[in-house]
Amino acid sequence: MTEIEFQKNFSQLQYHLYTSPLPHVSNLHPHQKTIHAFFMLDHLREELQRKNESTLKTVNDFNLPEELHVYHSLYPLDQRQEKSIKIFGYPSWVYKSVCSVDGRVYCLRRIEGFRLTNEIAMSTIENWRRIRHANIVSIREAFTTKAFGDHSLVFVYDYHPLSQTLFDKHFSSSSLQANNLPQSGGTGVVVPETVLWSYITQLASAIKTIHSSGLAARMIEPTKILSTNKNRIRINCCGIMDMLTFDGGKNIHHFQQEDLIHFGQLIISLACNSLSSVLNLPKSIDYISRHYSPDFKNVILYLLNKPTPTKSVDKVIAMIGPRILHEINSVHHYNDFLESELSQELENGRLVRLLCKFGFINERPEFDMDPSWSETGDRYLIKLFRDYVFHQVDENGYPVVDMAHVLMCLNKLDAGVDERIMLVSRDEQSCLIVSYKEIKNCIDSAFRDLSRRK
Repeated sequence: MTEIEFQKNFSQLQYHLYTSPLPHVSNLHPHQKTIHAFFMLDHLREELQRKNESTLKTVNDFNLPEELHVYHSLYPLDQRQEKSIKIFGYPSWVYKSVCSVDGRVYCLRRIEGFRLTNEIAMSTIENWRRIRHANIVSIREAFTTKAFGDHSLVFVYDYHPLSQTLFDKHFSSSSLQANNLPQSGGTGVVVPETVLWSYITQLASAIKTIHSSGLAARMIEPTKILSTNKNRIRINCCGIMDMLTFDGGKNIHHFQQEDLIHFGQLIISLACNSLSSVLNLPKSIDYISRHYSPDFKNVILYLLNKPTPTKSVDKVIAMIGPRILHEINSVHHYNDFLESELSQELENGRLVRLLCKFGFINERPEFDMDPSWSETGDRYLIKLFRDYVFHQVDENGYPVVDMAHVLMCLNKLDAGVDERIMLVSRDEQSCLIVSYKEIKNCIDSAFRDLSRRK
């Protein structure tokens, strides 16, 4: 099954649960609110729903093993037919899977055709497992398998749904076409300098943690760095090269120096919008001098120059100090935004519990002949309140669909306020004046009676 055929057979979720506000209601008075004001922003909700959808995707047409170690429900994440051996020296495959131990979703990277000859190499993963960093994709374990019909080595990483590599984001044909640029690149400032400083700050922080642990990333290149959310990036596939080329840590200092060189090559490629920019450094540096700040150029020159005697990521961090403060400020602003959006959904759990109690209590058919559960007394009061909240009509007899009224009533009910309301029966023969507090006590009492009848 090709990816196009898969997309045709896959049923997409309906993301637009709420329509956008109409233009004529954009300028409201301070005391007025639209329905959107009660919930998180549509674009954020859609993004989270897409991530949930991606996490739950399954397919059975790829002839994959039903179970692999303690993982099942394998789903291919990279469906390209041509498998490059440039990075690892072996073809590699990526799958999403579910762990039968904790029920969580993980990413499996399979190195095809690799036969592990030194069992001590497995111990290198333990050093990586101890690292927990916001800009590093955490590795969980590694194991060998013959489930694919060959000798394969599988690495288990945290799964970040809908993430894409920096290569796909900035260098693929689709990204270049979106920016109206030729694939050779270098024709304009594609990536803003603020974004590049954010990348530099995050990568420097990750490399600092890795080097301080006596390890080397060895994966500072566009196809192995994930963009997981806006400008948030994470170094991926850490630990793989340590096992594939196990040397007992003899060359770790050399690999750490290579990390810094590859760091500089990555940044200059992003700035020039060309993976070949490192082949003509004088021209690339001249381009950067004309389009970016001197501080930016100095960081790149330090990363690409020969070590004297050695380069250190600490020096890079010292050079970008003021930019780190800007990054911290941006992160705090984004955190404030997310907290604000989260607060819009804060009361949803309480309201859902109330609605569930309504559903359990009202009009239970199995208790129609039970005098103790007749629609009189407390239960009748609850029914009238339900009509007051959900079944109101206007002067013409048309249903009133007012979400603000529903949310206000349910919040007052959950708080048990002393405010009084008038409840009228459907035949308009009965009229009761009660407080939200009294209705809440009735609901709690009825639900306790129902729970005891189990």
